Amino acid sequence: MIRSLHRNLCVAGCLTLAAALALSADLAAQTAAPTADAAASAAAEAPKNAPKEPAKPAAGSAERGKALTYTCQGCHGVTGYKNAYPTYSVPKIAGQTNEYLLAALNGYKQGTRKHPTMQAQSQSFSDQDIADIAAYLSSLKKK
Repeated sequence: MIRSLHRNLCVAGCLTLAAALALSADLAAQTAAPTADAAASAAAEAPKNAPKEPAKPAAGSAERGKALTYTCQGCHGVTGYKNAYPTYSVPKIAGQTNEYLLAALNGYKQGTRKHPTMQAQSQSFSDQDIADIAAYLSSLKKK
C-alpha cells in the first residue's frame, strides 16, 4: 500500500514537472528574441556613424539590497573574522563606495577578481542584484 502510494506520488511529481517544463518552453517561444532578419533590418535603419552609447548601470534599490545581503553578514559582519583559505582578515563592506562595490562584485562574477567563495556567491547575482547590494551597502555608515 505504501509502495503504491509512493509510486503514485512519484508519477504525479514527474507529470507536474513535465507540464511545468512544457509551459516554460511555450512561454519562451512566445517571448523569443527577434529573428536575425529583424535584427539586421533594425541595424540597417540605425545611422552608420552614430556613436554607441555605453551601457548604463542599473539604478540600485537599497531596500531590495538589504534583503540580498543577509548571507554577506556571515563573513563581512563578524568583527575580527579571518578567512580560512586563503588566510586574511575579511574586509568590512558597510559604507564602501557604490562604485567600489559594483567593481568588486562584477570582478568576482567575471573572474577578474579571485576568491573562490566570492566568485561562487557572485555567480548567483544578476546585474540588478549587484546594483541593489551596492546601493544598500554604500548607504550604511562605515564601522
